[in-house]
Amino acid sequence: MPISVEQLPAVNASLNALATVLLVIGWVLIKVGRERAHRNFMLAAFATSIAFLTCYVIYHAHHLSMPFQGPAALKPWYYAFLISHVVLAACVPFLAMITIYLGFADRRLRHRQVARWTFPIWLYVSVTGVMIYVILYHVYPPASSGITMS
Repeated sequence: MPISVEQLPAVNASLNALATVLLVIGWVLIKVGRERAHRNFMLAAFATSIAFLTCYVIYHAHHLSMPFQGPAALKPWYYAFLISHVVLAACVPFLAMITIYLGFADRRLRHRQVARWTFPIWLYVSVTGVMIYVILYHVYPPASSGITMS
């Protein structure tokens, strides 16, 4: 069955969750010295993030944004959270590509130096992407969506 545009936020959250898991496993693998497995998991995380970005662009080509429906008192906190997520998310593809390039070029020292920045930023973006989805679609869902907390 094809996926409708309305289902893409859930798909995006799932892709972010999967990227989170792949990133953590990749990080654990390098800590225990399993370089090839680390490489494979990090490349899978990158592919998952590319799939997310594709779905994200498709969704936002059809729906400009999803407004925050929570209490007005929480709006400044939500938007600060959202802005940090969006700004860092814009950096992730570039940081990831540089980190991947350095790994393939066998420039290990520089790869590790850049990865020390890339990994926590990428992980933050993946985790907060899921959190933003939960806030917008489950904690404070739009009235017309029919989505409710169970």
